[in-house]
Amino acid sequence: MEKWSIGVFASVDAGLGVHLDVAQELNIPTVQIHAPHQETRTPEAAEKFLKKCADAGITITAVFGGFEGESYADIATTVKTVGLVPEETRAARVQEMKEISDFAKLLGCETVALHIGFVPEDRESENYKNLITCTQELLDHVASNGQHLNLETGQESADHLLEFISDVSRDNLFINFDPANMILYGTGDPIEALKKVGKFVRSVHCKDGTWAAEGSRGKEWGCEVPLGKGDVGMETYLKTLNEIGYAGPLTIEREIPEDREKQKADIGQAVELLNSLKEKIG
Repeated sequence: MEKWSIGVFASVDAGLGVHLDVAQELNIPTVQIHAPHQETRTPEAAEKFLKKCADAGITITAVFGGFEGESYADIATTVKTVGLVPEETRAARVQEMKEISDFAKLLGCETVALHIGFVPEDRESENYKNLITCTQELLDHVASNGQHLNLETGQESADHLLEFISDVSRDNLFINFDPANMILYGTGDPIEALKKVGKFVRSVHCKDGTWAAEGSRGKEWGCEVPLGKGDVGMETYLKTLNEIGYAGPLTIEREIPEDREKQKADIGQAVELLNSLKEKIG
C-alpha cells in the first residue's frame, strides 16, 4: 500500500460510516468499517462484503467495535455509556469485541479498534484494575487471531493513555489517533498529543473540530467541522505524522449521518485537501 493512502470510515450495516458506494464513487481505496450487527457478523456476510470491496478495488484496514446503548449525546452521557469502561456492561462488551475480532479475521483484517471509554483516572481503584484485566483478556483473544487492537484517542489525555497502555502491558495494543477528538473532548492539544504517543500510532482519522468556549472545555462538546475548517491544522497534522514515521492510510471521518449529501460533499472536499497536502509534504 502506498504511503498515506486515502481512506474513509464506512459501514457494513451499522454505525455512522458512509456506505461503501460513496467510497467507490469518490475513488477512495481504503476503508475502516464499523462492525455490523451481531446477527450479520457471519461468514456469509463477510464473504459478500469482501466481494463488494474487491469489485470496488477497496482494502479494509480496520474493523471498529461499537455497542448497543452507547450514546454521545453529551460528554457526561458518553462517560456513562461508551466503551468497556461502564462496569455493568463490561463483560458482555468484552465478549462482543471478541466476536468482532473473529469477524475481522473472516475479512482478513489484522486491526480491530474501539473507543474504550473514559479510562478511570485513579490507577489504584478496583474499577481501573478490573479494566486492565478485561483489556488484557481481550488483547489475548485478538492476538490469537493474529491481530492488534487500536484504541481511539480523545477521551483521556495523551499522558493517561500512555499510562494505561503501559499498565496493560501487551505488545498488540496500539492507537488510532483522531486529532479532532482531542479538541471535541477538551483533552489536550492534538499536535502535542500526537508527538507524545507517536510510537504507538498504527492508524489515524482525519477529522477536524473547533474548541468549546473557554471555561467549558472538557464539560461541553466542541464542534465537528469539515476537514480544514477547524482548529487541528491539517498541514501541521500531516507534517507531524511524517515526523513520527507514520505512513499508513489517512482515514477521513465525517460524522453527520443526518445529512448524507453534505457528508459526501465534505468527504469529497477532504479527499482534495489531503491529496494536495500529500503532494506538498511528500
